[in-house]
Amino acid sequence: MNVFIPAFDKRAMTSKSAAVHFVSIELLFAIFVVEGSFKFFKRGTSPDLTIEIVSCDAEPIHIPGSIQPQGFMLIADVASKLIVGYAARGEDRVDSSVVGLSLDAVIDVGTDVSSGPFPATGAKVIGDVSFAGTLMDAVAFRSGEHLVVEVTDKGTRQSLDASFLAELQSVGGALERSSSLNELCQQAARAFQGLTGYSRVMVYRFIDDDAGVVVGESLSGPSSSFMNHHFPASDIPRQARALYVRNPVRVIADVNYTPVPIVGIDPGLATIDLSDSTLRSVSPIHIQYLKNMGVAASASMSIVMDGVLWGLVACHHHEPRSLTLTTRLACQALAAGLSRQIKAREENELYRERIRLRSQEDVILAELGSEDGLSDFLDRSGAQLARLLQADGFAALCGSSLFVHGECPDPLDVHDVAKVALSRGVPGPWVTNELSRELPSAGNHRELASGLLASVMSSEEPIVLMWFRAEQLQTVKWAGNPHANVALTPGATLMPRASFEAWAESVRGRSREWSLAEVESCARIVRQLLETRNNQRVRRLNRELTATLRENESLLSQKDFLLQEVNHRVQNSLSLVSSFLRMQRRGASADVKTQLEEAERRLTAVSLVYRRLYQADSISIIDLSRYLGELCTEILTAMDKTWASHITLDLAPVLVTTDRAISIGLIVNELITNVTKYAYRGAPGPLTVTIEQHRDMLRVVVSDHGEGKGPVTKGTGFGSRMLGALIDQLQGRITYVDNAPGLRAVVSMPVIAPGTAKP
Repeated sequence: MNVFIPAFDKRAMTSKSAAVHFVSIELLFAIFVVEGSFKFFKRGTSPDLTIEIVSCDAEPIHIPGSIQPQGFMLIADVASKLIVGYAARGEDRVDSSVVGLSLDAVIDVGTDVSSGPFPATGAKVIGDVSFAGTLMDAVAFRSGEHLVVEVTDKGTRQSLDASFLAELQSVGGALERSSSLNELCQQAARAFQGLTGYSRVMVYRFIDDDAGVVVGESLSGPSSSFMNHHFPASDIPRQARALYVRNPVRVIADVNYTPVPIVGIDPGLATIDLSDSTLRSVSPIHIQYLKNMGVAASASMSIVMDGVLWGLVACHHHEPRSLTLTTRLACQALAAGLSRQIKAREENELYRERIRLRSQEDVILAELGSEDGLSDFLDRSGAQLARLLQADGFAALCGSSLFVHGECPDPLDVHDVAKVALSRGVPGPWVTNELSRELPSAGNHRELASGLLASVMSSEEPIVLMWFRAEQLQTVKWAGNPHANVALTPGATLMPRASFEAWAESVRGRSREWSLAEVESCARIVRQLLETRNNQRVRRLNRELTATLRENESLLSQKDFLLQEVNHRVQNSLSLVSSFLRMQRRGASADVKTQLEEAERRLTAVSLVYRRLYQADSISIIDLSRYLGELCTEILTAMDKTWASHITLDLAPVLVTTDRAISIGLIVNELITNVTKYAYRGAPGPLTVTIEQHRDMLRVVVSDHGEGKGPVTKGTGFGSRMLGALIDQLQGRITYVDNAPGLRAVVSMPVIAPGTAKP
């Protein structure tokens, strides 16, 4: 992301447009506490700043080399516990005399703190410590080979007493009582404002393509509103997003602070990793913009769900304001509770939407009589089908007939859309909220049809069902026209802008997004209509061909017998191979026996998918949760019986294609095998298999509480090579995370392979 920074014009502060401008800049920089990558240098004697443009994603914001002065920092060697560096103001009564002393000699942190253990990410709370006769708050974290202790004043505000805990419980209860996601975000903004005392608190949600929108807000004093404002994904660099997941609470108590440098024995301490620091200094560009906006203090709390950054709680204040350790921890706990509440409501909303659609589908399809033609049904029920998926219009091409209901493009344009749908050659519905991007000619009717959900029922007759959504205009406010920039050559510099005129951009050609439940409903409707149509054809043929009824029945019986025979032969073949493997194990050595057992389990994973598909209605889509549940049951039968009481399954229902299900089953089989081999040295122990879905991404997690990282992450045998090949085939990746204790193997992949249609 290349960014240009406007100069600060004090005269602009007197106009209403300037206020709008500065708040927009605030959301671009302050709401996220994003330390974008900019370098300052003077140009003559001009008071303006000239800024070298560099990549925001490249700035190492986690190693600023300094801290904020609302506390002091001691850096000790992990092995010797001797202080090797520090960062402190003069009034903190910490200077170079502490270097070389034992950490316990300077501050009473306790042996349990200096010896660990420490969390993989984040700081460990020490709590009350005594320093120079004063009771203060302290936290500690590991940074490489160093132990870092941060000490801050306890302050005079909220303390951890009964009334504070009761207040926190009351806030949590208010969040639980909210009836919708929007009300929950509004309640959360008010709760965080009451907890922190900041004048403006916003709940910011990341949406598609990592863009964002303010979904909750609480104001007091002179603060202006930014409710429902949208902002692009480029506002937050990748490394800043990673820090928000890792360090959930960020506070700038006073924007007028002077950074306190880190000094010590080793000059390399200036580049120590402060990712887990609560005092880490921030970018001077960010500080300057906070000053320009009249913001004197800011704070942010991360809303993380399943390891993914869902959004932020952004707080701003018009005068310096610090947060005590107790308040920061309360904010962190409240943000974690908010994450759980949001997840529960999103899941409930999806569940309710699925139930609503199912009930309405039954009502609509009940009108399709056994003898009614498909054309009659589409002509009669088109308006109901449009309302079902909250579409503005519905159209159906059935042979040479076109049925149109509601707000739809001209018939010729509808024919063009149907023609493209037929020519795509991709199974499953065609889903888009920006039709003109995939079909340029659709730009002529974007007001009526910017969104499309289409499914081909038959390519021979042909039959195509199409739902249209009208264009939904979106206005984005900017401080100055963002398209007025002059392109620069590499290494060139850009003078800051002096104009702060508010500029609005209308985004056109997009409709409201289609939900997952709506896409599922479309697929079910097409399938049921196809089944009904096929049944009608069979009945009609039976009436017309009464003379050959017996022959047709014989053919149908033979077909069913053939399918059963094929299934029987395939299952017998798989059973024969499995039996052969068991026979080979009897006289084999231990290594060969282990390899044969692994081969048999892999064969079981493939066989189980085949049985599941033969029993299911669809031959291309499978419920991954049911399949993995049965697979784990099959695997347990071949293991020590004591494992059965140790395995836990947390499987969310996810529909995947058959080929991906087979690959995922083999991956889970290999990961479970690794746990049984290495986690507990062959003995039974806790084992958890989890399926999680976040938007269009799927995560399969196999975790244990064993010995942690070991041979499972460094395997070179056939199983490890096969595991890598399967993950590459799924276009995913595997990550091993410390489970403290034990290991979490996290396999992330798209639910649907890129370039294919949704199931």
